[in-house]
Amino acid sequence: MERSLSMELVRVTEAAALQSAKWVGKGLKEAADDAATEAMRTVFDTIPMNGEVVIGEGEIDEAPMLYIGEKLGTKEGPDIDIAVDPLEGTSIVAMGGWNALTVLAVADKGNLLHAPDMYMDKIAVGPECRGVVDLDHTVAENLHAVAKAKGKGITDVTVTIINRPRNQEYIDAARAAGARVKLFENGDVAGAINTCFDWTGVDLMLGIGGAPEGVISAVGIKCLGGDFQGRLYPVNEDEVARCKIMGVDVKKKYLRDEMVKGDDSIFAATAVTDGEMMKGVQFKGSYAETSSMVMRAKSGTVRFINGRHSLKKKPNMVMES
Repeated sequence: MERSLSMELVRVTEAAALQSAKWVGKGLKEAADDAATEAMRTVFDTIPMNGEVVIGEGEIDEAPMLYIGEKLGTKEGPDIDIAVDPLEGTSIVAMGGWNALTVLAVADKGNLLHAPDMYMDKIAVGPECRGVVDLDHTVAENLHAVAKAKGKGITDVTVTIINRPRNQEYIDAARAAGARVKLFENGDVAGAINTCFDWTGVDLMLGIGGAPEGVISAVGIKCLGGDFQGRLYPVNEDEVARCKIMGVDVKKKYLRDEMVKGDDSIFAATAVTDGEMMKGVQFKGSYAETSSMVMRAKSGTVRFINGRHSLKKKPNMVMES
């Protein structure tokens, strides 16, 4: 992939964040999601690439969402697989909560796992703990492994888990082992990526969340040198059948490098609301400020980018060129 693609992709997440941020706290999650989606599509189509959405928000008949199989870009340039979540945390935006992101990941064609829109059981850790955790181990075993790798007691280990009834066993097991449990309501991607930055205070992420978000997280984790594993978690026979059609194994434990193959991939995200890593969009009269991050696996480069956007020159918050 072209090195310059990284900065082009930040323009996509910035535009989506600026549009969706208008809906923060207004209780209208669908409106926020639609705004982010349309902004992403508009800017994507200015980028010199031949992109295809392999992980999106639905099928072609569910447009205007960025659907699986949709072609994006100018059709000139590298062939790219795209995994996208125009607004990771629609409910967060509606409620004015923390850690809403506009987020995407790309890799060379054929290198991203085509995960269906269903649940995935997953575990994520930062670089210090790569190779020491396993989705097939008990919660206590993984917590002790993380504690040992980080040179701290298990009572000082913080595990973050999405707060859902399906994850209650994980929550109970982590507390029984003596770890600190940090629950979050939405935002799987932020939860996973937080494990790779010391200042977030998060050592481990586990639990059952979205499969598309799992693949996007795996790209970010790979860029940062951390570890990620996931196993699809179908809840009915229709989902099992869909996995068979898509050629994914519901029983397989997918390792990080099986979810995102090759040595080159890019992860980009812009904060819509405040979180541990970045500040959300701030509107300041004639301009708006954004905080973004972009990472590339091939180089290991991580960039945090603060943007200032003129609302006079860009009144609709999206410029097509």
